[in-house]
Amino acid sequence: MNTPFTPDTPDTPVTISVNGERRQIEPGTALDTLVTSLTAAPSGVAAALNETVVPRAQWPSTSLSEGDRVEVLTAVQGG
Repeated sequence: MNTPFTPDTPDTPVTISVNGERRQIEPGTALDTLVTSLTAAPSGVAAALNETVVPRAQWPSTSLSEGDRVEVLTAVQGG
């Protein structure tokens, strides 16, 4: 018997916004996993979830959910 498709099905991807673009991710993806997939920069990176800056120490324990809005910013040196 096939399991019906519902938003609550554990393996169903969730849709979030990353830097203004829609993206599908696995349910329960942590913020640190998302940031690592976007940039290889080891420092100078900030992340905000739903317009609130999340301290780097909290990234591994911050799970992303359907409809979340994430902004990832990388510092650029220049003048």
